[in-house]
Amino acid sequence: MEQNTQRSVCRFVVLALTVMLLSSCGTRSKVITQKEDRSPRQSHRYEDLEKPEAVENVAEEIAANAKKFEGTKYKYGGTTESGMDCSGLVYVSFLEEGISLPRTSRDMSLQGRRLYLDEVTQGDLLFFETNKNRKVINHVGLVVAVNDEHIYFIHSSTSRGVIISSLSESFWKNNFVMARRVI
Repeated sequence: MEQNTQRSVCRFVVLALTVMLLSSCGTRSKVITQKEDRSPRQSHRYEDLEKPEAVENVAEEIAANAKKFEGTKYKYGGTTESGMDCSGLVYVSFLEEGISLPRTSRDMSLQGRRLYLDEVTQGDLLFFETNKNRKVINHVGLVVAVNDEHIYFIHSSTSRGVIISSLSESFWKNNFVMARRVI
């Protein structure tokens, strides 16, 4: 009897770990898939862009909702200021404007209309495959700003929490899959 209980517990632990690995939407620790660019960077920071004073439309409202969580630590399955994952950030940011999206990045990637990068604007979603061993979408970011050269998106990474990154950064550029508009 005791041996059956131990087997059941073992099976449950293995199943739980498998589910966590398959459904994670955060990025893993830094993975270098190509030679890293160590050249001095030009000014490509989000802070250098002009920020609008007034929030004028739903996309701006959604982006503003997400920016309120900047600095929040990563928490798998989290959807609050005490911790959140990438899809949780997007889910909550849209929900605050009355727009309900699926809860996982993979399911979100099936919503809306697929875009070319030159069509991307604030409020659109960017999807990534950050695990090269598994060809599935496991990360999502929300576009907060676009200029002639860069697309900036907010997301929650496992290592740094909720941050704003540029799609021109080599890691994100190399792992980018698609952009979609859901509003």
